[in-house]
Amino acid sequence: KVYGIYPATAVAMAASFVQVAAFWLKNRRFEKMHLITLGLILVLGGATLLLQDKTFFMWKPTVVNWLFAVVFLGSQFIGKKSIVERMMAHTIEAPQQVWLRLNLSWVSFFTAMGFANLYVANFFFQAERALTEAAGNNQTDLDQCGSLSGQLLELCQHAKVMEDNWVDFKLFGMMGLTFLFVIGQAFYLARYMPEQTAESSQDPIKEDNEG
Repeated sequence: KVYGIYPATAVAMAASFVQVAAFWLKNRRFEKMHLITLGLILVLGGATLLLQDKTFFMWKPTVVNWLFAVVFLGSQFIGKKSIVERMMAHTIEAPQQVWLRLNLSWVSFFTAMGFANLYVANFFFQAERALTEAAGNNQTDLDQCGSLSGQLLELCQHAKVMEDNWVDFKLFGMMGLTFLFVIGQAFYLARYMPEQTAESSQDPIKEDNEG
């Protein structure tokens, strides 16, 4: 957000590599989704830097979210338990139908987030296309809008605003929506949380004194 998409792309690529390496050093194994995410960001991020085209990097959240949606959906047909049940069944006992609903809700959420990212990013794609056409199909650095004038200046400033809007959505919007979704699931699962028995909830100091 501070230094622009291209430096952010390089940092994201490096951070994904560090994440995978750190996980392997700690656990001596790899997580499949870590490797898939790393592969996606190396390919799309690399294309962004090599071609100096922000479109590839802006597509990444959609590709990742849709990939998660496919994996969560597939888990309902492959194996005995869905991903949500595998992650949470050791702490919560719930009917099978509840796990299926939760898993499908994540599928729906990831799918919707992918479309939402494209919706917001498309405003930038349109603004950048209009700027490129007005500039004679020449790439224009949005950080150098001050060097332009007239219509090109207006189009450049508009494209920059659309880019900033996407960055805000990616940084705050997607994180906030995920947070709200998780809270909603927590309320839904609250009824299935194990309750403490009267015996286990007694004050141990009181029990010792009574003894």
